[in-house]
Amino acid sequence: MKYDVTVIGGGAAGLFCAIEAGKRGRKVLVVEHNAEVGRKIVISGGGRCNFTNLQTGPDNFVSRNPHFAKSALARYTPEDFVRLVRKHGIEHYDKKLGQLFCRTTSRQVVDMLLSECRDARVKILTGCSVSEIEKNDQFEVATAFGKFTSKSLVVACGGLSFPKIGATDLGYRVAQQFGLEIVETRPSLVPLVFARSGKFGKLAGVSVDTLAEVDGHAFRENILFTHRGLSGPATLQISNYWRRDKPVSLDLLPDHDLTELLDENRSTKQHTGNFLSRHLPERFVESVLPETMSKKPVSDLSRRDVELLGTLLKNWNVYFSETEGWHKAEVTFGGVSTDELSSQTMEAKKVRGLCFIGEVVDVTGWLGGYNFQWAWSSGYAAGHAV
Repeated sequence: MKYDVTVIGGGAAGLFCAIEAGKRGRKVLVVEHNAEVGRKIVISGGGRCNFTNLQTGPDNFVSRNPHFAKSALARYTPEDFVRLVRKHGIEHYDKKLGQLFCRTTSRQVVDMLLSECRDARVKILTGCSVSEIEKNDQFEVATAFGKFTSKSLVVACGGLSFPKIGATDLGYRVAQQFGLEIVETRPSLVPLVFARSGKFGKLAGVSVDTLAEVDGHAFRENILFTHRGLSGPATLQISNYWRRDKPVSLDLLPDHDLTELLDENRSTKQHTGNFLSRHLPERFVESVLPETMSKKPVSDLSRRDVELLGTLLKNWNVYFSETEGWHKAEVTFGGVSTDELSSQTMEAKKVRGLCFIGEVVDVTGWLGGYNFQWAWSSGYAAGHAV
């Protein structure tokens, strides 16, 4: 029961690390507590797995050390992973903004990784929980299937997002056991809850093309009203930067200068509500505009009216009280501090042979395939070091 490398976690990062280490002749064991590997891969991207983003760069990630991801991302790029996908004949397409998806099913990515594991002679144990880890001359990992020893230990068991598919805090406990700092974690790429929901609950299901901004970070995508707040791509993106004490500014007419739009139509007697419904969902206009303004003809709008509309539609400052929690979060914000790790190898500076990769590390990508690319890149870095 001796191995060169033990990998805890059979997700994207763990499997990829195991493959790269196995290709280098290392005897590798992957320990996965779920009944099957790659469960998060399977459910991602609506079942089609947004497996990378061609526009990936360090600026697409949030970390206390914004430079940490540079080395790994440069060594294993989206183009490298696309070559692997093509090698396995997986049809894919660019949905938008460099986001690559499987054309049929995300299970193809899992099957590809399993095939590569077989070729690299990687041993995978599923349904195998870890109860204890010790380090003497080597790492000793006690599991439901017995004790395994190895020179190197790679922690790739993810974060706290999606507890329904088995997410646990094991990775953070291992880091703390060996004296490593943890940057405070919270749900991210997650819907947000209005501080005051007011009348917006009845807008659930309404989607609006929006430019969302907080602290100088802006994203142009749709927002989606829920019964408690906002979801949709723009909201999920901004959740990486959101803080309770800061409002999120929403421009609901990003393609228009509202003053110019109204001035150009000064002669129309059409009600303002009906006019704005040409550019925004009718249900949204009905809920946001005061009835007196909604019924007022565009030609009768005063400068004060136009300023008020500008505040409502071009610079709507929204406060949120909380996120929708781990069960709705796509990733974990925070994690094992990058100050503790080598950016070249993902190895802990204090503990020789101990590596942390993927979501468990304090590197959080934007929505759109970036977190998968971090999994491949960090897995590759560790796989070439152990």
